[in-house]
Amino acid sequence: MERPLDCLNNLAQDDWLIGYNSHQFNQIAQELYLELTQLSTCATPPKIIIAEREPLRFLASFIAACAANCPVFLCNPDWGTQEWQQVLDLVQPDIILGVGNRECEIGNGNNYQCPILRQRSVQVPNAPCPMIMISTGGSSGQIKFAIHTWETLIASVQGFTEYFQLKQVNSFCVLPLYHVSGLMQFMRSFTSGGKLAILPFKAVEAGQILNIKQSEFFISLVPTQLQRLLENPELTEWLSQFNTVLLGGAPAWNELLEKARFHCIRLALTYGMTETASQIATLKPDHFLSGKISSGQILPHAKVTIRNQQSEILNSNQIGNITINAQSLALGYYPKTRENQDIFQVDDLGFLDDQGHLNIVGRSSDKIITGGENIYPAEIESAIQATQMVADICVIGIPDKHWGQVLTAIYIPKQSDTSALKIQTLLKEKLSKFKIPKYWIPQQNLPRNSQGKINRQQLQQIATEFLQNSIT
Repeated sequence: MERPLDCLNNLAQDDWLIGYNSHQFNQIAQELYLELTQLSTCATPPKIIIAEREPLRFLASFIAACAANCPVFLCNPDWGTQEWQQVLDLVQPDIILGVGNRECEIGNGNNYQCPILRQRSVQVPNAPCPMIMISTGGSSGQIKFAIHTWETLIASVQGFTEYFQLKQVNSFCVLPLYHVSGLMQFMRSFTSGGKLAILPFKAVEAGQILNIKQSEFFISLVPTQLQRLLENPELTEWLSQFNTVLLGGAPAWNELLEKARFHCIRLALTYGMTETASQIATLKPDHFLSGKISSGQILPHAKVTIRNQQSEILNSNQIGNITINAQSLALGYYPKTRENQDIFQVDDLGFLDDQGHLNIVGRSSDKIITGGENIYPAEIESAIQATQMVADICVIGIPDKHWGQVLTAIYIPKQSDTSALKIQTLLKEKLSKFKIPKYWIPQQNLPRNSQGKINRQQLQQIATEFLQNSIT
């Protein structure tokens, strides 16, 4: 397995970074690597936070830190004061690269200054270097860092290349690099000798498209991004030319998938998370275009079993808890490693069909119990999306003394005159009566993060305030 510096040297003469200067990337990475090796000691390598806003600097800093065997924490430069304080208290970094904490900000122009700000490195036991901490959980208000290594990320890359039978991976990245969804696009291209195009999604939406041959590239999107692109005929045509359009981050609704299939978008539905270094299951585009809807087959580097509450393995088509065994699994959450690093049981419920395809039913923690009935919001949200009367929707349960919980739909109507009654009438043909939400709360937007994941905690506050005001 090639190390970060080997990959950097292999690409030294290549113009592989589209939209940016590849040679500048190499220069910044090499210079910063030399400075970090002078600071590092085997006992206490400096802990580094990377919050660079500029993609080239972010990625060059990441490779330099990995090559110097420094523990590195990937952070969102747009976090607020409260989030940054939470991160600084947890990490207690020695070096901050970027714009996260302006008082500690370093990295000016082409001159990197790398003073050790605090000498308080914490060593995670039995963790191979370099440790790569990837943030997760920000949508719930509590930021955590999944502990990865170069090895776990490479295992994910190798599973991807073997599954798609590729030697080189060309990626078109519109997702944030500090998140696993963006970082792994870089890792696939960087370690396989492929090309990487980086462009903010807003630029793509505005029609500022890089000159690439889409048929040679993978692009990764979340469902809300796919929806926006399909609303523009020119961008729909552009998207249809890609080799593969990976879709993950949040559940996609049937209407969106049908529209993508109608326009011959080579969609690959994926299932994965920060803790698995992105996808561990993917539906190949040809299967999608032929009518299949699932998260696809399990990638070669992973194994998935479906278990009941007694941890017994279930047969095909039986719904249970998803348990993952993968070489790409995170070691734990900083600063603690998990005792059993071979197996990871997630909150999601699903089943494996007769073809070995993974099908997601919903999240166990999202389950709503109303009048003794177990309900999973994903089914109801999909039915509401299919009415084509809402632009976005989320269903939650609100505490109720009679029913336990009552179903509440928080939605963005497509038209200002769209009434909840109209939607409910259409739902009566598709859903049982107890699955139709009792409360309907229209909003101008829903609190989603950059990966399209909903902040359910915030939705609970919105619903509580709305219902209190309605009663008074």
